Amino acid sequence: MKKLRQLMKRWITQKMELPPDVMMDLPRVTMIGQIHIYIENHRGLLQFSDKELRLLLKQGQLLVKGEQFVLKTMLPEEILLEGKIDQVIYVNDSGK
Repeated sequence: MKKLRQLMKRWITQKMELPPDVMMDLPRVTMIGQIHIYIENHRGLLQFSDKELRLLLKQGQLLVKGEQFVLKTMLPEEILLEGKIDQVIYVNDSGK
């Protein structure tokens, strides 16, 4: 049933030309060079240090690595991070 619901959402998104991040509950990641990253539609902060940010997503996690990180904005589903960003990694949660 869960797979059918996901297939229907994907089909509706394509046919109605809706943004997939809205319909399929996907994160939206916007980067400005290597100095800013704005992440929307996450499920919570798992870890933060001056070198690493880890966010929970609906499916998996998002890992951002770099240096001199500062959280400029943190809202329930949005984060603005500043610093020198070296890597952005999507960690798939294969258990789901």
